[in-house]
Amino acid sequence: MVDRLLADEAATREAGNDIAAALKPGDVLALHGDLGAGKTTLARAIIRSLAGDPELEVPSPTFTLVQAYPGRLPVAHFDLYRIGDPDEMRELGLDEALVEGAALVEWPDKAGVYLPETTIHVKLSEEGSGRRLIIDGPDAAVARFDRTFAIRRFLDDSGRRHARRGYLAGDASARSYETIGGDGTIELLMNAPRQPDGPPIRDGKPYSQIAHLAESVLPFVAIDETLRARGFCAPQIRAAELDAGLLLIEDLGRGTILAPDGTPIGERYRASAQMLAELHRHDWPHDIALASGGTYHVPAYDRAAMAIETELLIDWYLPFAAGRPATDDERDAFRAAWQALFARLDEAEMGLVLRDFHSPNIIWREGETGTDRIGIIDFQDALIGPTAYDVASLAMDARVSISEELEAGIRNAYVDARGTDFDRAGFEEAYAIMAAQRNSKIVGIFVRLDVRDGKPQYLKHLPRIRDYLERATRHPAMAELRALYRAMQVLPEGAS
Repeated sequence: MVDRLLADEAATREAGNDIAAALKPGDVLALHGDLGAGKTTLARAIIRSLAGDPELEVPSPTFTLVQAYPGRLPVAHFDLYRIGDPDEMRELGLDEALVEGAALVEWPDKAGVYLPETTIHVKLSEEGSGRRLIIDGPDAAVARFDRTFAIRRFLDDSGRRHARRGYLAGDASARSYETIGGDGTIELLMNAPRQPDGPPIRDGKPYSQIAHLAESVLPFVAIDETLRARGFCAPQIRAAELDAGLLLIEDLGRGTILAPDGTPIGERYRASAQMLAELHRHDWPHDIALASGGTYHVPAYDRAAMAIETELLIDWYLPFAAGRPATDDERDAFRAAWQALFARLDEAEMGLVLRDFHSPNIIWREGETGTDRIGIIDFQDALIGPTAYDVASLAMDARVSISEELEAGIRNAYVDARGTDFDRAGFEEAYAIMAAQRNSKIVGIFVRLDVRDGKPQYLKHLPRIRDYLERATRHPAMAELRALYRAMQVLPEGAS
């Protein structure tokens, strides 16, 4: 249960901002309280926050009974004061509103049995010169609201009292981001609570440990400090609560390496490749001394990590695409082919691998020069491994269709920036292996996001990733894997 004292009307509106940040599709908030308790004030604040418009006109739906509002999460505002029978709820469209959005219900007692069992009850009552806010409901929902008010306390403690929180699109991970505004400035909040380990899947370890995925914000802080110390454009960390998984960071801007229609801007991709070339000239330590004390060890991108990622293809994508699980013989051949390729990487250049260097995680800073043009914002899973991986991540952007011509231009920009003594042949082989490794991982992840996590929107990217796999496996070193992928019907039809 959440229990908070709201000192005044402004505090009630601020609580609405905080509640809005925690709402998810399917949520029903039942607003309880006497006349004048602040239900409508709270509802308006929630709706305005979801709409991203603090001045939005939000009339009381007392006479219309329900009013719908678009926003980052569509919301329907119900006022049941005037209904005479709970059966009238059948005509008001609550179920339809919850398919993709949330609902706020004033006078919920009049709904009878028509509110779902998962309803979240929000109770307001007068207390002194303020109001008492109590939120109760399913444990998972209450935990979300506990978290959102913990974020408010973090902002207050960081000197951002009364800052307005705004929605910022997240990613495929458990992390989320918000804009934090006040006094004409915008900062970003990273909300990344420590994730529990999954079940052991190999050698007594869960997937996250084998793949060396960040389980706290500490790796982000360590890599950020190191990048900034070497002159690269990573965001300044303004405030941190490491145990809680909360960071307040500099906003590097909204510029992207994409045109307004979502197509790639070649100049910006090539500039990003040149930044990678500069990054890869540096020697990067496995052990980073933190400004706050202590040391962070950057894991190696070892064979176990690379292998477990490729197996996402055979565990998730193959059953989806072929309609059947892999046979034991296919699994054995798959693992043998990849182990042979990983052995070839023993001679490849090693360095800092940001691990997800593609368009969603690159900020284009117009007017800046050199590496300052490229803002880097996603590197908490960084490893020490084959440097060609990040070039493949950029040149075969998972979210954007990169033509073969542009892909070649990106690689050439990188190689040219590395200088005349750079081993291009060795790079091209490592690039092909890591491009195939990354795209094998991604097709599996995108299917898993659909099947396991209920996020079908990622399936639209599969044709692009299959095309990238076909390109990557053209290199002579990839012949065995290419033949296997053809036999397993992984490669696009017509690949030879």
